[in-house]
Amino acid sequence: MLYPELFKSLEQVRWNMDKDIPWDKFDASLLSDEQAQTIRMNAITEWSALPATEMFLRDNRGDSDFSAFMSVWFFEEQKHSLVLIEYLRRFKPEFAPTEAELHNVRFEFDPAPPLETLMMHFCGEIRLNHWYRCASDWHTEPVIKQIYKIISQDEARHGGAYLRYMKKALTEVGDTARAAFAKIGVLMASARRTEKPLHPTNLHVNQALFPNDTVQSRLPDPEWLEHWLDTQIRFDSEWEKKVVDRILHNMSLLFERTFETVQELNRYRKEIVTRMAPPAHPAAA
Repeated sequence: MLYPELFKSLEQVRWNMDKDIPWDKFDASLLSDEQAQTIRMNAITEWSALPATEMFLRDNRGDSDFSAFMSVWFFEEQKHSLVLIEYLRRFKPEFAPTEAELHNVRFEFDPAPPLETLMMHFCGEIRLNHWYRCASDWHTEPVIKQIYKIISQDEARHGGAYLRYMKKALTEVGDTARAAFAKIGVLMASARRTEKPLHPTNLHVNQALFPNDTVQSRLPDPEWLEHWLDTQIRFDSEWEKKVVDRILHNMSLLFERTFETVQELNRYRKEIVTRMAPPAHPAAA
């Protein structure tokens, strides 16, 4: 069981909103309305940890260990939304999200295979870590720079916790887990080939609500994410390469095999799928 150890390790590095955020360092001259709007959108996006947790608990009903870990993950993710809201409340209250805007991103996700979902969120944590580090570099106001740095470190730790559960799954279900993780790994490391940023909040999750069934589509400005990444914080190909390299590095650790490219990971995926295929019937052969 991983939950007790993960709870202890995350508890030891947990930050305090009153003591660890340098609120007194705020410089109003370094915060524009444009920047405040991006903070608002990220605050609402982070609120979607609520429906994600409901999904995790529903789809992992048979895994009490992972479900217990959700208590830690959910608390820390909601805290990300809270600290961004608190920043706006203090310094740009007119940009603070309304309760209705927050509630709008709470909607039901369709059931999905737990292993694939676990891997998708693992990659999502890696991507968020890099997005927030890039955002911290873009901002010049010292308090929000520190906030993004702190929550980016949380996302990295969450990715590490997910990786622990992925290793546990390899021990328990073997190639079934390998195939699921490799499939999603190939998808999430191929973001540069897609029109939209590949992150769980930008993927369709409720067929009945399509096309308004992504978290991003339910924001006050559904187009903000691409603009934030491409035009504002400028999450360019160099940053994207860092994300891909980190995914491949962790897949190499997980599968105990070196992957330098997405193509190598995809070949490994095909090997696993072939290995899992039932043997051909002699008569058919």
